[in-house]
Amino acid sequence: MEGVLALIKDDLRRVEEEFRRRLKSRVPLITRIAEHLVKSGGKRLRPALLILASRLCGYRGEAHIPLAGAIEFIHTATLLHDDVIDNAEVRRGSPSANVLWGNEASVLVGDFLFSRSFSMMVEVGDLRVLQVMAEATTQLAEGETFELMKTGDLSTTEEENLRMITQKTASLMSAAARIGAILGGAPPEKEESLADYGLKVGIAFQLIDDCLDYVGREEALGKKVGTDLREGKITLPLIHTLKNCSKAERDFIREVILDSGQSEEQIEAVVRIVCRHGGIAYTVQRARDFVDEAKEKLMIFEPSPERAALIGLADYVLERDF
Repeated sequence: MEGVLALIKDDLRRVEEEFRRRLKSRVPLITRIAEHLVKSGGKRLRPALLILASRLCGYRGEAHIPLAGAIEFIHTATLLHDDVIDNAEVRRGSPSANVLWGNEASVLVGDFLFSRSFSMMVEVGDLRVLQVMAEATTQLAEGETFELMKTGDLSTTEEENLRMITQKTASLMSAAARIGAILGGAPPEKEESLADYGLKVGIAFQLIDDCLDYVGREEALGKKVGTDLREGKITLPLIHTLKNCSKAERDFIREVILDSGQSEEQIEAVVRIVCRHGGIAYTVQRARDFVDEAKEKLMIFEPSPERAALIGLADYVLERDF
């Protein structure tokens, strides 16, 4: 990943500067919360994806900087709203904005970031970019709502889970890659290949995230292991386990999922069941399959440092934080 970031470090620095500049508001509370979010860091994968895709397609202008910033604004807005929905107390190892300033302020600052991102896109003045982002944010909202509907539902299928991941996480990564292709004037087949690459990387990213919630290191996650279980989120490691475990184990998992006051011992017991029945191994393999498909989509492009970096970014998704 260091090699990926080194290739675009100057552009990423400019995106970060744009990010900070655009966060300023006449309302001091908005600026304060926004600065808290910037200081908490983040992988900046979506801006990196947009920048690399645009360079792969030969773009040499300046519009990729505000558009990469807009993509990150939208992602950050969804994190704010997610934390309110989940009653989260920690985000990236620091107290979440809703804990520090309340749910109302967090929702409103998330709305501010959404509106600011679209004003940045309007300034660029590309109608196709606006269409792509409008579709992606619609998908994102539908995915969030679908996840809410499926909370605590142990009948959730793998197909439903992948649909939710595609909408909630992968749609924005796909949009970032597609926008890079649009900026570079790529022909339709290359634009679609990049959009598919972003989609499959996004799915793999979320699948690995779902594994890390069971077996990751808390200092790397920036939150407690087992958070998804506590919130009743039915992700692929658990879906696979429920298909393969005993009735007694399923009954125990159901009891833990539906209990609002789970003990640490109960959470740890579910994690052991998931590991014993191969839930983590199965999900990692599915993520690896999506990464392989993503890298295959890049073969339509000639070898270049940007293509190599996008391949490296896909591999990084599988390797992080285990």
